[in-house]
Amino acid sequence: MNLKTITSDALVEKYRNQEIAVQEVIESVFDQIDRVDPDLGAFIHTRRDAAMEEARVLDECIANGQTLLSLAGVPVAVKDNMNMRGIRTTCGSKILEEYVPSYTSTAVERLQHAGAIVVGKTNLDEFAMGSSTENSAFFPTRNPHDHDRVPGGSSGGSAAAVAAGLVSLSLGSDTGGSIRQPASFCGVVGVKPTYGRVSRYGLVAFASSLDQIGPFSRTVRESAQVLQTICGFDPNDSTSAEVGIEDWLGLLDQPAKGLRIGIPKEYFVDGLDETVNSKVEAAVAKLEGLGCEVEQISLPHTEYAVATYYLIATAEASSNLARYDGVRYGLRVEADTLQGMYSQTRMLGFGSEVKRRILLGTFALSTGYYDAYYLKAQKVRTLILRDFQSAFEKVDLIVTPTCPTTAFKLGEKTDDPLSMYLSDIFTLTCNLAGLPGISMPCGKGSDGMPIGMQLLGNHFEEGKLLRVAHQFEQAGGFDS
Repeated sequence: MNLKTITSDALVEKYRNQEIAVQEVIESVFDQIDRVDPDLGAFIHTRRDAAMEEARVLDECIANGQTLLSLAGVPVAVKDNMNMRGIRTTCGSKILEEYVPSYTSTAVERLQHAGAIVVGKTNLDEFAMGSSTENSAFFPTRNPHDHDRVPGGSSGGSAAAVAAGLVSLSLGSDTGGSIRQPASFCGVVGVKPTYGRVSRYGLVAFASSLDQIGPFSRTVRESAQVLQTICGFDPNDSTSAEVGIEDWLGLLDQPAKGLRIGIPKEYFVDGLDETVNSKVEAAVAKLEGLGCEVEQISLPHTEYAVATYYLIATAEASSNLARYDGVRYGLRVEADTLQGMYSQTRMLGFGSEVKRRILLGTFALSTGYYDAYYLKAQKVRTLILRDFQSAFEKVDLIVTPTCPTTAFKLGEKTDDPLSMYLSDIFTLTCNLAGLPGISMPCGKGSDGMPIGMQLLGNHFEEGKLLRVAHQFEQAGGFDS
């Protein structure tokens, strides 16, 4: 079964008509993973026996004439910072290499309740800290379009698994662009929902006020279907929003005509690759052809986004990662004293990028520096949010490039953390403001690598994002 040529809806329909067995498809998925993944590095580990048993049970249900759920038998992958009961959750870190959680995250559980079959857990930058999936403690992930290039990060494994056709769908997490940036680099659809739209229960925390779970897929319709499944209030998550969910699938075919699209001048600046710029401009022209009204807008505090994000994100990371002390769970390195155990466990368990961010965050929260750095960053965050609120009084959606360049070479930025951080320059503001965003393909660069266009919407207006993205896809925009 070639998952690159069949949507999840079509796959479920084949099951329903008994044209193909679920066990046959899932077996072919693992065969493909066995062939492709040793070089690609998308998966940290798989769950072959459990997945095959779920497929067997589903085949029996089909044979007995039972009604199939929306994602019945669809092979999916899950980023390895989301808990699944009885299966290791490593977060790409040595400190959690042997950690086995006792419960399943809400988002994953909802996928399983819709019939999806999780085939494995995907690779990521350690604790989701990175933009290339080179910071994994185990191995890097490679871009399916060019194995000498990165897939983006931190959800690079999830993006690569979909782009390579190893699974139909996958889940990632997005703290500063970690779904949208790898979606752009790998040429797939990636959605970061409004903060609070998807429960974070069971997602290992990096920066709690920024993290959000979302899907990767090959089509917008499939992402809409996953969102329809995993969204909704969860009493286990105190930040979960009690907001109704529209019938996003039913809205997709509504025309985009009349919607107002804003183009922020701050996102089309020096450093933006010329081909990326031209492809996004061509995509905007296609949106105009669909009847959208385009106007230039300004988001004046965008220039402060990178500094603001890395103060807030590292401060929250410093607080969240303090729990890894060798006492309660995860790695323990024995020492003569309690303090020595703490120190040695963290020294050997955390990688260099995680240590860097913990140090930055601890400094920003320390006495004498809190007001000068962390508090000031929170004030600028409010100004960035107000920029968006003002913009959405004039326009319905905002269009930007997802990334300033196409996927860079493996090892190209590992010795230059600041350059690596700047690869997320166009995605950070979405998280700081808690907005929904989607990255979708809009062509290829001069190097033959995918280019992504980003659509941003107002809070809880995922319907508009998905509707415009779908209309753009149907008009041939993905292949521009």
